[in-house]
Amino acid sequence: MTDAPTTAAHSHGVGPFIAAIDQGTTSSRCIVFDRDGRIVSVDQKEHQQIFPKPGWVEHDATEIWVNVQAVVAGAIEKAGITRDDIKAIGITNQRETTLLWDKKTGKPVHNAIVWQDTRTDALCKELGRNVGQDRFRRETGLPLASYFAGPKARWLLDNVEGLRERAESGDILFGTMDTWVIWNLTGGVNGGVHVTDVTNASRTLLMNLHSMEWDERICNSIGVPQQMLPEIRSSAEVYGEITGGALGDLLGGIPVASALGDQQAALFGQTCFAEGEAKSTYGTGTFMLINTADKAINSYSGLITTVGYRIGDQPAVYALEGSIAVTGALVQWMRDQMGLISTAAEIETLASSVEDNGGAYFVPAFSGLFAPYWRSDARGVIAGLTRYVTKAHIARAVLEATAWQTREIADAMKKDSGVEVTALKVDGGMTANNLLMQTLSDVLDAPVVRPMVAETTCLGAAYAAGLATGFWPDTEALRANWRRAAEWTPRMDAETREREYKQWLKAVERTMGWLDES
Repeated sequence: MTDAPTTAAHSHGVGPFIAAIDQGTTSSRCIVFDRDGRIVSVDQKEHQQIFPKPGWVEHDATEIWVNVQAVVAGAIEKAGITRDDIKAIGITNQRETTLLWDKKTGKPVHNAIVWQDTRTDALCKELGRNVGQDRFRRETGLPLASYFAGPKARWLLDNVEGLRERAESGDILFGTMDTWVIWNLTGGVNGGVHVTDVTNASRTLLMNLHSMEWDERICNSIGVPQQMLPEIRSSAEVYGEITGGALGDLLGGIPVASALGDQQAALFGQTCFAEGEAKSTYGTGTFMLINTADKAINSYSGLITTVGYRIGDQPAVYALEGSIAVTGALVQWMRDQMGLISTAAEIETLASSVEDNGGAYFVPAFSGLFAPYWRSDARGVIAGLTRYVTKAHIARAVLEATAWQTREIADAMKKDSGVEVTALKVDGGMTANNLLMQTLSDVLDAPVVRPMVAETTCLGAAYAAGLATGFWPDTEALRANWRRAAEWTPRMDAETREREYKQWLKAVERTMGWLDES
């Protein structure tokens, strides 16, 4: 049986529907889904990337809120539906991006500091004291790194004139982008709800993973007043209703019923509800998460311990997360900097024109190595070059780099949790590359599965909002909704796999120590 393509016309009047807002790093969008989890309409709008200094990245949160309102209105209009057709709205967001705003005026006190921003490097080293990166890991599951939200908030308090006094007197609100969007949707200065969910709170370095509350001792150590922090709630529950503003007229009274950080939303959208189920999102970089059930497993292998999701008052579900800095970005680099291909899709054709990598290995440590190494002194390397190697072999090595980096994270997950990745559900732009998907299956020695709806992040937010409002009865109904579009199974023999992996690890070693400590 094949699924008929869903068109807006085909969906009129067969509501109700669920809408999801995805407030991402480069754009905001809204997708309307039907009861089968199929896309009815989409609207999307990019926002400006602001780079005040090298390593600094900011967003204008006011521009983002204007865009969010526009894409919600746009998606509703494209679907040809009204608020009576919409049961609830859910939210997913770029994680760790940090904003402080004035409770009375609703105005941000500074641009949002984006997750990629590294201005808090020195502060994080200082906060590590004599312990280093692991100072708060036992409580938070996280290493002390510029990536997370808590130190970003501290930086703003230290660097915006008079801000700390205002924060301590209760006039300032802190939030990641989920919190900012929910506060504005539910009325903003007129009674907006100041909440975050457990997944986003688990990325601040301020939440205790075991109690699911802000950790008073850590907040004091990092220097963040607790009175500006939002209330921590589950990922699937009604936080409030849409009121006020342009959207109030359009969608007043609709419940705002979910929030999940983007990678956790993809885990949810891929219906990874059982221990050992894993998903990997292949974009510019790659994020792989494995469900570890009710266990917050401390990682000794370079992964992050995070909250996977929490439905209503059920116990939280934890996950281990591994991040790879450069996957899709390597294909872009081959296109834009090297000129070896003219479109991203061409890499598959080029790589397919040879049987193997010709002995070449490409480790794209352009900005150091992320999981499981966390080595900022590493830089990219192409190893094993001989005169035999052509650009087709290099193209193949580029695709293999994504596969081997995934394998390293899967191995780390097994080491930490004892849980083997039995099948990998994939999403993101790179999954259109069939050769890459086959290579992944070969090096993981496990099936790789791509779903029908590739927009798993939005789908996860929609699923969670639908569960919170009874649109879907339970997670079993969501599993039944999930459809596979394609599956790849391993074709590589064990001997080849082990030999190639050994070569890859040898190449990784060659990247380290390139930058001197100074």
